[in-house]
Amino acid sequence: MSRIEKVNDYVVRFANVNGTGSASANNLFALAIYRMGVPVTPKNIFPSNIQGLPTWFEVRVSGSGYLARRAGIDLTVAVNGQTLVQDYNEVLPGGYFLYDSTKRLPDECRRDDLNVIAIPLTQLCNDAFTDPRLRQLLKNIIYIGALAQLLDIDHGVLTAAISGQYAKKPQLAESNLQALEIGYTYAANHFAGACGLRVEPQPTSGESILMDGNSALALGAIYAGATVAGWYPITPSTSVVEAFERYANRYRIEAETGRKRFAIIQAEDELAAIGIAIGASWNGARAFTATSGPGLSLMAEFLGLAYYAEIPVVLMDVQRAGPSTGMPTRSQQSDILDAAYASHGDTKHVLLFPSDPTECFEMAVAAFDLAERLQTPVIIMSDLDLGMNDHLCAPLSWDDSRRYDRGKVLDAAALEALPTRWGRYLDVDGDGICYRTYPGTHPSKGAYFTRGTSHNEYSGYTEDNTIYRRGMERLARKWQTARDLVPAAEATERDSETIIGAIFYGTTSAAALEAIDLLAAEGVAINLLRLKAFPFGPEVKTFIDRHRRVFVIEQNRDGQMRQLLIGEGDFPPAKLLSVLNFDGLPITAATIVDQIQPLLAAPDPDGDTEPSGEKP
Repeated sequence: MSRIEKVNDYVVRFANVNGTGSASANNLFALAIYRMGVPVTPKNIFPSNIQGLPTWFEVRVSGSGYLARRAGIDLTVAVNGQTLVQDYNEVLPGGYFLYDSTKRLPDECRRDDLNVIAIPLTQLCNDAFTDPRLRQLLKNIIYIGALAQLLDIDHGVLTAAISGQYAKKPQLAESNLQALEIGYTYAANHFAGACGLRVEPQPTSGESILMDGNSALALGAIYAGATVAGWYPITPSTSVVEAFERYANRYRIEAETGRKRFAIIQAEDELAAIGIAIGASWNGARAFTATSGPGLSLMAEFLGLAYYAEIPVVLMDVQRAGPSTGMPTRSQQSDILDAAYASHGDTKHVLLFPSDPTECFEMAVAAFDLAERLQTPVIIMSDLDLGMNDHLCAPLSWDDSRRYDRGKVLDAAALEALPTRWGRYLDVDGDGICYRTYPGTHPSKGAYFTRGTSHNEYSGYTEDNTIYRRGMERLARKWQTARDLVPAAEATERDSETIIGAIFYGTTSAAALEAIDLLAAEGVAINLLRLKAFPFGPEVKTFIDRHRRVFVIEQNRDGQMRQLLIGEGDFPPAKLLSVLNFDGLPITAATIVDQIQPLLAAPDPDGDTEPSGEKP
């Protein structure tokens, strides 16, 4: 029988039942390989219920450092009877199928191109342990022990990880180590040499950490000086505020008095949640909220208020599959247009697009500075894949000399020194950004009425069409100022003569980079531009103008970023070609390559047909 033979280059899938504690064991598997110096990409694919439905956990092992999800399963660990036949059929030819042989395989499972590894996980667990709940958890550790033997994972790394995890619970540590040994011994006695997949330690190329994006966003908010979070729970953003609370309880407590220097308020709905954040920001605090697509829709009214009244606030949008309730536990980049133009009227919002947890941390910090500098909402566009999965990324760093940018804020002395009357919405510098005050700054000067209705430069109500237009033109001028303040797009030139470019952003980045490498191996040179923010800077126009065709890679059905580029940059629609993924699973390099290849042979916008990779 043929079998896949690979070292540090394969995908392992765990097929479990939701609510059985399998995620901890599966993460342990990924962590052990990572600690052997081999890059890994874990993806938890779970249902939107509490317990009982199927859940999958995929770990891509890539010694070459490719970090996107990869299609094709080399080894499946199947412990869920509901999906056993499906899991069996999805393993690649020559791959491996490890299942719980306490019950026999169904008659449908009769492929002759699979290597079956039958381990009676339930029976082994029942024979060794008596506690029913513990049995359920330790069965997962038994298959991790078996994998350690089959894949040649460093046994010491696993035992050290378990001992560290249960350092304060020695009895649990002992049970887990026993379960690990049971699985390892059984595989050694019955299946030694049965698997052609192996892990070999390799030197790491620089420092890296495994971290999820939601924790990184929360830590970024802490380092940015945030003290208020208004929120309403919604998957997959809830863990942002939960992590913020954990960090705040460590870093926002007065040592002398034990007094909390933060406020986390769970509101009755999403509209109230962002209202809390806007109110706190208006009062001078650094405040934020976190939500996902349905919550963003409900927050639109207050986002328009903050835009027009010019109140800074940070919103962290961890996107999921829509529309409506959609698939709450699946990932997409489907809120782009909704976020960019949230609220009615002529409204535009600054968007930031992190691609890994390091950038989640950095952009969270930057978002608070931008919001106060521009006096406007700033929305961080993360997604479920980035937010709730661990990602390999650069260590987080902080410069202690860094100072927050609170923007144009007048104190009492500055108000006293003004030679003329102060106007809250008066543009004295020509950049569209006005000077503001905090409540209570001065006993008689600096007060104003914050209006969501039409107002003049001194915050007085008006319906004068000339004054209204003047205010809207100033907001447009501020939008142009924002272009110079947001992070610039990052260009990578693979070939100075190529006519082909690709644009991507956020969590499409890892798959896009891998896809471009695969195409380069076939002789197709493509230059790259990774978007980091909206509004788009001049570098985006420069990139698109110098390429004859540009692929826009994103994870939604309608090509929302492509639409935004066409609408905001006035680019020829035929020049921008969509490469899309919207099944709720993270995009793969193969998906990108399969869509780009036929498009390469299509007529270009000038009516010519260029062979793949041909230069002008």
